[in-house]
Amino acid sequence: MNKEINPLIKFTKRQRIDDRKKLFLMALVLCFLFVFSLSVGEITLFPHQWLTDEAHLFVWQIRLPRILAVVTVGASLAIAGAIMQALFQNPLAEPGLLGVSSGAGVCVVLLIVLQIGLNPWLISSAAIFGALGITLLLMFFTRIRKLSNAQLLLIGVALGVMASAIMTWLVYFSSALDLRQLMYWLMGSFSGIDWRHQILFWALIPIVLILILQADVLNYLSLGSFRAKQLGISVNQWRNWFILAVGLLIGLSVALAGAISFVGLVVPHLLRLCGITHYKTLLPACALAGGGLLLLADLLSRLILNGAEVPIGVITATLGAPLFIWLLATKEIGRL
Repeated sequence: MNKEINPLIKFTKRQRIDDRKKLFLMALVLCFLFVFSLSVGEITLFPHQWLTDEAHLFVWQIRLPRILAVVTVGASLAIAGAIMQALFQNPLAEPGLLGVSSGAGVCVVLLIVLQIGLNPWLISSAAIFGALGITLLLMFFTRIRKLSNAQLLLIGVALGVMASAIMTWLVYFSSALDLRQLMYWLMGSFSGIDWRHQILFWALIPIVLILILQADVLNYLSLGSFRAKQLGISVNQWRNWFILAVGLLIGLSVALAGAISFVGLVVPHLLRLCGITHYKTLLPACALAGGGLLLLADLLSRLILNGAEVPIGVITATLGAPLFIWLLATKEIGRL
């Protein structure tokens, strides 16, 4: 018996060590990107210059709050994507692709057009309401209508298109003063982030940490409702809790940066292809890789053009769409 158990124990220990090495490597890459992002821009200021008067404005007042927002939003989107894939048991489930981000965006854009107010709490509440509405609607189609994964994906895409159409109508009827703010939400951008928005990105951190601590439950839910119930999991209660958490993550993220697609799809898939499948490792890996990927996209958006900034949503869509097509066109998705 011991001879049969020992190889399994050794394999498990080796896998844990490998996963920790991968997490450590991702943390190092994220730290490097963080320091590099603080340093470069229209004016380059390396770490030894960070205590100067010039750095006080460009590094600590302009770049630091933006970078903190980018990292927390990237981590939130990646974790939300991994959780949705477990809840829907669909490897293509992703907040942007299934219309959740667009639903949040509709509510925020509606606030801007109706000129109800731009208070951060009001914006975040509206975005959370829109994200939860789309997520609950998708859960209704999944559980009540018993739709297949392909049907659910198509409904999610249709909901996203519908939400985009609503936002386009709102842009059409908006005033010239509202147009710039509306385009900010439609394309996704961190250009307006400063310390006034800090309550939004700090609020994401405890939600992310709580979700990481519940990784074991996600492992059970990913097996399916029947098996999870056999293991003693209260499926409906946990599913509703995770839906609320995903709605909070997406709502706060959209309130900060608008609709950003493909992060929640690309990051979990790439990590699974790297051998990280257990949610206890996958969720912290999603936080690190999602933050790093969005930080890289933010760097590209700031540095590609001189004196101008490409919306980060355009960068993520450009990088994510080819990978999505590749996943659909190959059989790799069957392994995920």
